[in-house]
Amino acid sequence: MPTTLTAFADVTTSDSALRRFLHGLPGVDAVGLEARAASLGTRSIKTTAKAYAIDLAISMIDLTTLEGADTPGKVRALSAKAVNPDPTDRTTPMTAAVCVYPDMVATAKAALNGADVKIASVATAFPAGRAALPVKLADTHDAVAAGADEIDMVIDRGAFLAGRYLETYELIKAVKEACVRPDGSAARLKVIFETGELSTYDNIRRASWIGMLAGADFIKTSTGKVGVNATPANTLLMLEAVRDFKAQTGIQIGVKPAGGIRTTKDAIKFLVLVNETAGEDWLSNTWFRFGASSLLNDLLMQRQKLSTGRYSGPDYVTVD
Repeated sequence: MPTTLTAFADVTTSDSALRRFLHGLPGVDAVGLEARAASLGTRSIKTTAKAYAIDLAISMIDLTTLEGADTPGKVRALSAKAVNPDPTDRTTPMTAAVCVYPDMVATAKAALNGADVKIASVATAFPAGRAALPVKLADTHDAVAAGADEIDMVIDRGAFLAGRYLETYELIKAVKEACVRPDGSAARLKVIFETGELSTYDNIRRASWIGMLAGADFIKTSTGKVGVNATPANTLLMLEAVRDFKAQTGIQIGVKPAGGIRTTKDAIKFLVLVNETAGEDWLSNTWFRFGASSLLNDLLMQRQKLSTGRYSGPDYVTVD
């Protein structure tokens, strides 16, 4: 199996070549896609399997605060919750990461104090992405220099929707290079498409391939800041893309649905999508994440119910 992008070397040599490739991808059967996503969502997961799924989902959460009113105290509290989500049960897994704005990365790093929780930071003029390239790269450099392990960047949806595919590709490549530290190590790059603004499933498939060809470590649905965010259908489509990309290149890329996933039932539906579409190789927080915060509280309540037989209610979990 090949393990490089050699087979796609000619695809990104010009805007016209990339356009031919992207528009040559198979069209998405919207009805079929939505029907399959709905069908997989009906799977019943109970008892031991449910307990496993809850712990797995907790371990996949990027615990997030991305508000203008964020304070150091809020970030410290969120970091403490990421390390110890349920103070009454120390067997509860840590979350995968804490996700904050670049200016809060140093605060999160100090609060985590070496815990096995990644620090993710949004960059590139999140959430709109409306800034000049030097500003976007400076945003990324600042977050990486402050200690970010992961960068969640946004594409320029205006450029993509105008058909400037090579410009979109070059932006991702430039941010990928900005993720490299002086010692040669690099922050992992998650590329956010804002699927709710891409209008069609065909566009989501094309954006997925642009991100993967440009070196994304993860492809991510949304910022969580628009009306339509992660859905089972758009996540299924992106899972198909990373599966097919690995089959052709040997390179594995993660998927992160973000926004609107609030309940344990929702999370388990997404885990079923992962297992049935991409396969078990993606069932870890190395390759699949949830961009969510309110989801964690529901997972904790359901976890407590499984272990005690009682549903404790929202008053027994911390408020983010």
